[in-house]
Amino acid sequence: MLENKGRGIAAMLAAVFCFALMDTCLKQLAAVYPTMQVTFLRGASGLPLLLAITAIRREWHDLVPARLWLHVVRGLLTVVTLYAFVYAVRMLSLADAYSIFLAAPLIVTALSVPMLRERVDWRRWIAITVGLIGALIMLKPSGVGLITLGGMAALISAFTYALGVILIRVASRTDTASATVFWTLLVISVTAGAFSVRDWIDLQPQHWSLIVAMAITGTLGQILLTDAFRRCAAGVVTPFEYTALLWGVALDWFVWQVLPQQRMLSGAIIVVGSGLYVIYREHRHGARDRTSGIA
Repeated sequence: MLENKGRGIAAMLAAVFCFALMDTCLKQLAAVYPTMQVTFLRGASGLPLLLAITAIRREWHDLVPARLWLHVVRGLLTVVTLYAFVYAVRMLSLADAYSIFLAAPLIVTALSVPMLRERVDWRRWIAITVGLIGALIMLKPSGVGLITLGGMAALISAFTYALGVILIRVASRTDTASATVFWTLLVISVTAGAFSVRDWIDLQPQHWSLIVAMAITGTLGQILLTDAFRRCAAGVVTPFEYTALLWGVALDWFVWQVLPQQRMLSGAIIVVGSGLYVIYREHRHGARDRTSGIA
């Protein structure tokens, strides 16, 4: 059991690192190409690798969905998530975008009440409220003036991502993880591709390496993430998702020589602390239910 936990945590840490590298590629591409085109490239670049893995495993049947409409809705939500996130990293540093986006787990918990009929105790509601206040603090990094567009985009991305996570929970009752990933990528490719035609910019040869790296790190990250949740309970590995903020700070400094502002760090500490407390309460509540024979 301890060995499985160790491997699960290692898989989650590796997955977060892969996604941070993928987002670095996204940010670099977003500096040259329109936001919707970058969104399309993220979806389309991952499809060939996913199909190749499926072919090697001969698991084509896993791609057949039980509820296609659910995957289409989630795919459309993911288009909004990616578009908003790409816009956010275009306007903000990786660490700043991550700091706001990490409010997503809090939003998932809040949305699980009306959408999944789950119960959330008052302690978690307080933590959710405090965490969202932290996100609001970060929307105005300078402390004066209007809320930044990049910050709002990151928050919209977190909200639509949270909706997508709720739909994954619903889809997982009848469909495989491969089907969820495949149909999401396909919907992203078709939808974002159609919207990006008008403002399309021809790809420059020097950027193909970024596109390939984005495809590899995104696909590998998804595989590692799935493996992490397969080996461990969500409450064990989910806290390690917050290491994304550390990678964001490191990559910002290494690639762009940028460090986050003090206000952003203060808000990030509030969001991460609130998120960790919610995860702790959920894990404790689940353990109590299992002991009582409820679950």
